[in-house]
Formats: sequence, C-alpha cells, structure tokens
Amino acid sequence: MQPAPLHADIARGPEGGRAFWLTAADGVRLRLGVWPGPAGAKGTVFLLPGRTEYIEKYGPAAADLAQRGYAMLAADWRGQGLADRLLDDPVKGHVVNFTDYQLDMAAVCQAAEALELPRPWFILGHSMGGAIGLRALMGAHPFAACAFSAPMWGIGLPALVHPFGPRIARALNDTAFALRYAPGTGPQTYVFRDPFLDNKLTTDPGMWAFMVDQLAQAPALMLSGPSLRWVTEGILECAALAALPAPDLPCYTALGGLERIVDIPAVERQIARWPKARLDRIASAQHEVMMETAATRAHFYDACAALFDANCG
Repeated sequence: MQPAPLHADIARGPEGGRAFWLTAADGVRLRLGVWPGPAGAKGTVFLLPGRTEYIEKYGPAAADLAQRGYAMLAADWRGQGLADRLLDDPVKGHVVNFTDYQLDMAAVCQAAEALELPRPWFILGHSMGGAIGLRALMGAHPFAACAFSAPMWGIGLPALVHPFGPRIARALNDTAFALRYAPGTGPQTYVFRDPFLDNKLTTDPGMWAFMVDQLAQAPALMLSGPSLRWVTEGILECAALAALPAPDLPCYTALGGLERIVDIPAVERQIARWPKARLDRIASAQHEVMMETAATRAHFYDACAALFDANCG
C-alpha cells in the first residue's frame, strides 16, 4: 500500500486520519481512508459509502464512532472519489458488473489485515454500500455484526415498471444505450443541481452546506448521474440478493420516514426474513441518516454502537 491524499481539512474527522492506495484484483486503483479511533479501540467499523460518495464525506462519522470507542475505515469504490474512473466522462457513475465491487471489498479487507486494524470488525453500509455489504455477508466473511442506513436492497422504479425491472434490465444491459446517462440524470452533481429546499438527502441545512462545500473545495471528488448500465446492474444485483437466505448475523437498519430514493418495500422484505435484524424507522430523516440533524445522527450512532458493543465478545 502506498500513501494517498486525504483532504483532512474538509473531512472534519478525528486526528490521525490516513489514506492509502489499494489495487483490486483486476487492477483498478482504489483509495482507503482510516481513522484509528481512541487508544484501545473496541473494534473497527467498515463504513461502506453509497454511490457518488467519497472518504472525506464520512469524517464526521469517524469522529462520532471514535467517541463511542471505534476505529473506522471508508473506501472510494471504483468509479468514484479518487479511485480510478471507468469511463471517458469521469463524472458519470458506472460499473461493468455490480459484483466487481466485491473485488474492491476484498482489497479493503486485505488492507485492514495488513494494517492490523482492531477487531472485531463491523459493517456499516449506506445506500449502495448496503448492497455491497449485504453481498459480502453472503459467503465467508470476517464481520461480527452489521448496520445499514437506507440500504439499496431495491431501486425505486415506477409502479408499472417495477414488476418487470430485472427483465428490462437484462434487455438493456448490452444495448448501445448502456453507457448513456440514466434517464433523469446528467453531468451535474446532485448537490449543485438541486437546491436545499425539497432535496432528497437531508433536512439539515448545515450538513447540506457541508456536502456542497466539500465538492466546491475538492471538485476531483465529484460524481454525477449514473450510466444506464449502473442502474441495470443495480436492479439485477438487488434481485439476486433478495433470492438468497439472510445472513446469520445481528443487524440494525435505519430508514428515514422521508425516504424517497431506495425501494422501501424491498428493505422491509429483507428485514422481515432476517431473524437477527431490526428495522428502525426515523420519522424525521431523509435518505442520508448520517448527514441528518445532530439529534438524528446521535440516535443512529448510539444504536449502531449498542449493536457493536453487544457483539464485541
């Protein structure tokens, strides 16, 4: 692993944060951020970001988890943050196969081993990171418990299209349209394109300003709309995950009462068939619970820490 840049000034993380370059098994370069937590940390939280996101966005999460006794890492997945971009248009989100993210996950786990990060290890996946994390838990894995924020276990589609989503996705995957921006999206990133009023991410103006300011100061971190291929691959991955047995692992999942991005019924179905899972509906929150008001963030991190603490033995 080689040192990589970390924009500590805009991350607002705890002292001691570091970043490293990683290489996935297929040669794609990734970036890993690590915050060590307090001396004698109870364990390490693998924070798995969502689509468009980047390490620095979760500096405040690292601080909140450190206050509760945990080290934290986060990764720039392929195609976003400072990881290798996959298309000539660098701001278009893209993946060839959704399971390619498991190559990234494997590289992150290998790096955590090499860095001897404190055990036990826990997953905390947001949105797309929820799908990546759930897939990682379907086989052999090193994690003691997991938590999710608005996990992408289903992609919101129009009601008339929804029953045919996987079939349509397979039909579109190899067409000439696959590399185009998905309908309704484009080259401008969401927090620059839409105003705070009626945004779908957070009700907190301070955290909205935090996200806007980060990208204004470090535009290389920016990602905009997804390719149609990313969307179709996401639909197919969610359908595949829904057909598998739930992991035998304790799980806490938070879902905002104002959620308008992920497929809420898909989250409910996954939790209903997961004996060790609990769904927490936070009435006043939107999609990004970890970018919500201070009270909501404290509620969420307290619940995560309670789960992790109970599985530290």
